[in-house]
Amino acid sequence: MVATKQQLDLNSVDLINKILGQIDKEREREIISRRFGLFDRKETLEQIGEMLGITRERVRQLEKTILVKVRGLTNNDSNQVSELTEFNNKILEILTNNGGLLNIAELTEKVSGTRDKIEQSRITFIALLSEKFTVVNENDLYFTTVALKSDFDEKKLTLSINKLVETIQKKDSPCTINDLVALTGNSNEKQLISLANSSKLLASLNNQWGLIKWPTVNPKNIRDKIYVILKENGKQMHFNDIAESIKKSEFKRKNVTTQAIHNELIKDKRFVLVGRGIYALKEWGYSRGTVSDIIGKILKEAKKPLHKDEIIRSVLKDRFVKETTILLNLQNKTKFKRVAKATYILNEK
Repeated sequence: MVATKQQLDLNSVDLINKILGQIDKEREREIISRRFGLFDRKETLEQIGEMLGITRERVRQLEKTILVKVRGLTNNDSNQVSELTEFNNKILEILTNNGGLLNIAELTEKVSGTRDKIEQSRITFIALLSEKFTVVNENDLYFTTVALKSDFDEKKLTLSINKLVETIQKKDSPCTINDLVALTGNSNEKQLISLANSSKLLASLNNQWGLIKWPTVNPKNIRDKIYVILKENGKQMHFNDIAESIKKSEFKRKNVTTQAIHNELIKDKRFVLVGRGIYALKEWGYSRGTVSDIIGKILKEAKKPLHKDEIIRSVLKDRFVKETTILLNLQNKTKFKRVAKATYILNEK
């Protein structure tokens, strides 16, 4: 994404340097820079303590003290970093336009035109300093998320995310935005999307949200991707068409070969061959087997002789083949017996 002029004017590197310039002691600047990953990767309390020759606990205490000091310097009338107000106003505007919150990757992209990890760390640090924002740090359940403090404190934000996850889990199938509005009673669509995108337990695909473990929204292998394509299409497809659909999809790692797709279609019991190179989902009521197997099943269930026209109609409900293919299979005398003109039963000898 190309950064806009407004994004270029709000340069986070210059702003961070000016904020750090408010800290007198070099060691304190070093701790904050390394701890928050403002210019390089984030470092742990242990790593910083080892570098400075102090304990992990002492680093934690210093970090807390420094943050209090910097917040005091940047949130009063004598704030020397005038650009910080402009930067915070930009963040406030973006959050307001997105339901009051965003995960840090999306917020960073909207502010700076990039999803660079170090830039995300800078935006997080700037938001932490402001009295206008609530920041939930990343853990096993949530991505780092910034919200308007006027809308969410940390407890309300995490509870709102958890409630949305529980709602989707109870529905037990992917949800569109209209589903989420109906299920939650929250008509703020942008807020619902932002809440969903802040959870590590949810994933989305083609504007549908579900649990990250569901292959329908988070397909992890070729078989799952085939399943999603067939499910969305709603009817049988040739394996060449499935391959093309995967290449045009929103999936990650979608450059797969047609042969690989065909191999997975053959191996996975969710898929049924219903014609020459044509596959459908078993859950749609299709049964596995050859055309001959299908004819046998039809005659067995009928428990009476059937005319070839009736057999053809029944087979064509389950298979996408030519009528001549069905008639050729009926000539198999070891499996089928003609008992009258164009009328057959199973040969049970």
